[in-house]
Amino acid sequence: MRSDIDRITVLLVDDHVLVRRGFRRILDDEAHIAVVGEAGDGAEAVRMAIALKPRIVLMDCAMPVMDGLTATREIVKACPRTLVVILSMHSEETWVRQAVEVGARGFILKSAMDLDLGLAIERVAAGEQLFAAEVSREEPTSGARRDLTARELQILKLIVNGKSNKEIADHLDLSVNTIGVHRSRIMTVLGVRKASDLVVYAIRNRLVDVP
Repeated sequence: MRSDIDRITVLLVDDHVLVRRGFRRILDDEAHIAVVGEAGDGAEAVRMAIALKPRIVLMDCAMPVMDGLTATREIVKACPRTLVVILSMHSEETWVRQAVEVGARGFILKSAMDLDLGLAIERVAAGEQLFAAEVSREEPTSGARRDLTARELQILKLIVNGKSNKEIADHLDLSVNTIGVHRSRIMTVLGVRKASDLVVYAIRNRLVDVP
């Protein structure tokens, strides 16, 4: 049995008490994990993270007072050794992209039926970036950037920045159909099937420079 000093400390953040209680019951069965606190909103999460300095924060996205993304940014800034994993009901590319941008080390869907929360926490604590299968892909081959043309990399950056096909078409003075063809080829080259996968894949693997 691990000593307390070897256990991964976790702060649970969700505005629903029943959700926190459910996650706590799951984690209480994990000998290598210790839940050290619970917070019901983002502002409280920031205060508790600074006070408790947990190894992992499980952070809900949508909360009162301060949302999870803002809280994540504050925690990463104030506690650089604390790793934040976002828990969300949303898999849209905007949510995933913003989670990556504020410094989250993982993005997990609450709806995932096969979620092993203990294993997810252990993997992130070990240094992995963990994104649910629904919103991520495997690491790219070393030639992924070289396989895309300059135009495709330009379009990929605009996609990562949240631009729609129409907005990209207007910006580059191209037709919407042309942008759609480029997007399709980009996804084929990278082996990605969904838009949310594409954004996470590009950011995680630095295929484009994100401000």
